[in-house]
Amino acid sequence: MSDQNSNSGYALLRNPRLNKGSAFSEEERRAYGLEGLLPPVPTTLTLQVARIHAELGNLDNDLQKYLLLSDLQARNETLFYAVLMSDPATFMPLVYTPTVGEACQKFDHIFRASRGVYLPITARGRLKELLDNWPMKDVRFIVVTDGERILGLGDLGVGGMGIPIGKLALYTACAGVPPEYCLPVTLDVGTNNESLLEDPLYLGLRQHRVRGADYMAFINEFVQAVQVLYPRCCIQWEDFANINAVPILETYRDKVCTYNDDIQGTAAVALAGMYGALRISGQKLTDQRFLFLGGGSAATGIAELISQAMALEGLDIAAARDRNTLFDINGLMVKSRTDLADFQKPFALDHAPVSTFVEAVHALRPTGIIGVSTVPKLFNQRVIEAMAEINERPIIFPYSNPTSRSECTAEEAYRWSGGRAIFASGSPFGPVEIAGKILVPGQGNNVYIFPAMGMAVFATEATRVTEEMFIVAAKAVAEQVTDKSLATGLIYPPQSQIFEASLHVAARVAEYIFDHKLARIERPADIGKLVASRVYHPAYAA
Repeated sequence: MSDQNSNSGYALLRNPRLNKGSAFSEEERRAYGLEGLLPPVPTTLTLQVARIHAELGNLDNDLQKYLLLSDLQARNETLFYAVLMSDPATFMPLVYTPTVGEACQKFDHIFRASRGVYLPITARGRLKELLDNWPMKDVRFIVVTDGERILGLGDLGVGGMGIPIGKLALYTACAGVPPEYCLPVTLDVGTNNESLLEDPLYLGLRQHRVRGADYMAFINEFVQAVQVLYPRCCIQWEDFANINAVPILETYRDKVCTYNDDIQGTAAVALAGMYGALRISGQKLTDQRFLFLGGGSAATGIAELISQAMALEGLDIAAARDRNTLFDINGLMVKSRTDLADFQKPFALDHAPVSTFVEAVHALRPTGIIGVSTVPKLFNQRVIEAMAEINERPIIFPYSNPTSRSECTAEEAYRWSGGRAIFASGSPFGPVEIAGKILVPGQGNNVYIFPAMGMAVFATEATRVTEEMFIVAAKAVAEQVTDKSLATGLIYPPQSQIFEASLHVAARVAEYIFDHKLARIERPADIGKLVASRVYHPAYAA
């Protein structure tokens, strides 16, 4: 065990990275001054995990379970990850979506131990100093948010910190990225959520959001501070509003190791779903036409990655983009509209205006519809029935999170299409029985992508994250889906196998990184072994 001299006695039991709780042996208790501070009989990590399972089983509320796990992470990190990694499929919805949405909404009212780094815009000029207060000096991953567009819940200010914390927990639980290299960060530039500003318990700056040049200067100072303090760090941008997410990514993607999971990770998991769906329908990607409900950064990110994948299969990029069409609150995105942002214009069609989504389905005859609107129930019966009229196996992907924001449920998609829909959603839905057949809906969760991307970057010490790396990741996810799963309609690997799936994806992406000279280390003879050698396993140090 490291830091033994500076961590002993009561202080050791308050150090989450070194604490073993009741698992300290009798010899360790004597050596570190722990005798009398713990129940007298030592236990094992296995029994500690069983105790946490039992505690969770006595709770009937997911937010209470989230809080129990958060408290555990704050006092015993090894045990926390041993619990998560004992059954990732069960714990992912508790530490991340959908439960994390409620936790973020109630953040100021349930705040316990602080975790991560908060950088307020009032500290401009001192961000390096504040970042340097983090005790770990070799940070490889920062997940950062400014809290403006948390899931489909909107501006939650500093309450958005639940997202970076949850994402980084899944980096470790689902792909084995060692937690000591991970840092959650929230940039507090204010909030436009008046209910938060009026709440006496709100923990963030009580001012409206800073915009424009001052905001971008703040972002730039943050990026530069990270480069100085943590030169091998990858920055993952998370839950920024479209007006900031797109320009931030464009500014830094070719300068530092960075990516935006809402744009690129969401796109990759959607593309993975496409590859899986096409294994069911037997069609080619270049023959598909997709209609998106929603025109923000998630929609354009998916549309662009699908377009790039189509181009790799021989389609002209302009023709590929014409096959990925956006529909937002103002109707179909057509070239005659004057309200389109620059990042939306590549997908604008030369077409007459269309004001309703079901009319757009009839007019464009898409093979698949993808929901990233965060508005529930917009894939209504008329829309699903129209898709089923046009396609033998319509692709229906309501990807909005959390569950309350999903454009339709699995049961609605299956029933209204006569059981023919190829379905995946952003939030989990249970199996559905249609005409005596059990259909298993897939969850197009970014967890298939970002932990594996993190492990690939960590193992190779990559200098950049490129767009094509996400296409490689999508193919690596899809190739793991078995024929047995496809027969039930499941187009993603089972989440119970997420750890193995993530390491497979990480190895594929790492191979690309070495092939394209993006690694900081020498290429090994066996890339799979390299990835496996870097995996964190929750175990107490001897």
